[in-house]
Amino acid sequence: MRAQGTVFKYGDNVDTDVIIPARYLNSSDPAELATHCMEDIDRDFVKKVKKGDIIVASKNFGCGSSREHAPISIKAAGVSCVIAETFARIFYRNAINIGLPIIECAEAARGIEAGDEVEIDFDSGMIYNKTRDTRFKGQAFPEFMQKIIAAEGLMNYINETKKQA
Repeated sequence: MRAQGTVFKYGDNVDTDVIIPARYLNSSDPAELATHCMEDIDRDFVKKVKKGDIIVASKNFGCGSSREHAPISIKAAGVSCVIAETFARIFYRNAINIGLPIIECAEAARGIEAGDEVEIDFDSGMIYNKTRDTRFKGQAFPEFMQKIIAAEGLMNYINETKKQA
């Protein structure tokens, strides 16, 4: 599996309240949540993001409340992967559960800038910055996580596995 897109870059401690502000949590519709994704930290994000684009951030991405709405809004906005130095643990698990690929790689988080074109190979964990001709080694996804992401989330993966049994 691969992802490729243009980078949106953010700093430390991007919390779930700026990923999807609480005032929009009355909806669980992914398309509706996507229209408000990142608006409290980057007002133009939803106007500029294209399918396949990538978010890169520093430390503790997704901290704050444990709402699944945050990774859902990112995925529904078209983001193909989030790269960060570190993720809040509950965000990390929620992202995998809904099928949003995320990779921890401190070197990539520091070496990639907004607007760079980046490609990620999930099988190897390699992150290629095509703009700056650099590469970084992130953690490859274990096979079971790749299957969850390919199925678009844990529940779909479980349902597919049940059908095959």
